[in-house]
Amino acid sequence: MQRKINLLLVLFSLIGGAVGFAAGEIMLHQWLGEMPRLLLMGLYFGVLALSVGLFCLLAEMISPKLNGASWKLRYLGLSWKLLVPATLVFLFVVGLVFQLLYQINPGGVKQVKDIVLMIDNSGSMSETDPDNGRFEAAKTLISQMESDKQVAVFTFDDQPQLLQPFTALDSDAAKAEVNGKIDGIVTTSGGTNFDAVLREAMEQIQNKQDPKRGTVAILLSDGFSEADTSDILSQYANEQIAVNTVGLSLVDPSGTDLLRSIAQQTGGMYYDVPDSGGLSMAFQQIYDTIDERTLVTERTGMMEHSTYLAIFRVAAMLLIGVALGVSLGLVFDNRHLAVSFGIGGAVSGLLAGLLLEWGLDGSSVGDALVRLGAMFILSGVLTLFTWIIPVKENTPRKSKGRREAGRGTPTADGFSQRGRDTRSKGF
Repeated sequence: MQRKINLLLVLFSLIGGAVGFAAGEIMLHQWLGEMPRLLLMGLYFGVLALSVGLFCLLAEMISPKLNGASWKLRYLGLSWKLLVPATLVFLFVVGLVFQLLYQINPGGVKQVKDIVLMIDNSGSMSETDPDNGRFEAAKTLISQMESDKQVAVFTFDDQPQLLQPFTALDSDAAKAEVNGKIDGIVTTSGGTNFDAVLREAMEQIQNKQDPKRGTVAILLSDGFSEADTSDILSQYANEQIAVNTVGLSLVDPSGTDLLRSIAQQTGGMYYDVPDSGGLSMAFQQIYDTIDERTLVTERTGMMEHSTYLAIFRVAAMLLIGVALGVSLGLVFDNRHLAVSFGIGGAVSGLLAGLLLEWGLDGSSVGDALVRLGAMFILSGVLTLFTWIIPVKENTPRKSKGRREAGRGTPTADGFSQRGRDTRSKGF
């Protein structure tokens, strides 16, 4: 048992981490929102492990300082066979399981899957939004929603109008149907009644077929409502349904205070938009803050500041680091390396988890740099632990029984016949 380090392996492991990071960013960009997050995180960590394992294997092929020259001669072929199942498959399962657990909201909080749009169609909107940009913004939002979402659409003036009951957006045809109904909206000359549309929306929410699906509401208006909303807003708060409000305050600036108050009372956010050209961005910002989280992206929504989920993310990354270290030991078929890399993986996973939890802030470039740092830590730190935790080369050895047989037995001609050595690998 020796403390030793292969600096080439450390370097190659970092290169593997960089390659895995690049592949992960492509997957996040292409598939986040399109693929179930369970599968996405499984692939993310599986590909990372495969990249790190591949480059570590190449490093030991070039300079077999940890496993020894006999490993390269006798067991390299086995290591190539173990590479994919020990890294890609193993970490795919580990990443999938931890993402599944991370998606579960503590305390019975429902995961948001349904969105209610409430769009002001009163007479003042003809002045605030003469080109009906609010409807185009709503259509853009619906077109970008994930396939597991449902949407309900209301317009309102003095009275609410249910344009579209909750419908699943599981196909382009379904989205086109909803957008077609929005195209048919005719502007009115009525007033503004927040209380009536909020009550109608709550009734639609309570009549959903699946009450386990969480809901978020978006209320867009440009004016002030005289109706008392305190009673219905307390119901939204009790049901843990956030009402995010968007204000076009060009006509009646006093409406800004009311919309901000509605958002604050229900746990939502208020977005002030100076003109209709900014509505699409405001809608997208609201949608991006819906409680949809992965282990490597910013946590948003009602659980954004959850202490439980913060601790869980760090703990999950710690165990993923352990799994990555063990996977490298499996590739080399060396239990001593598995122990050393596994302990190092716990440290690297802990550090990577803390960086992700404290560093992610929702900015695209900043979050990418945080993930890059986390993947460097995850892939690099564990390879240093062979200098701390002693390891043993993966070399053949004689078993006790065979050593006794190897001493030889007398024969008729006086020569000794030696038994054959048994070769044994690390695992």
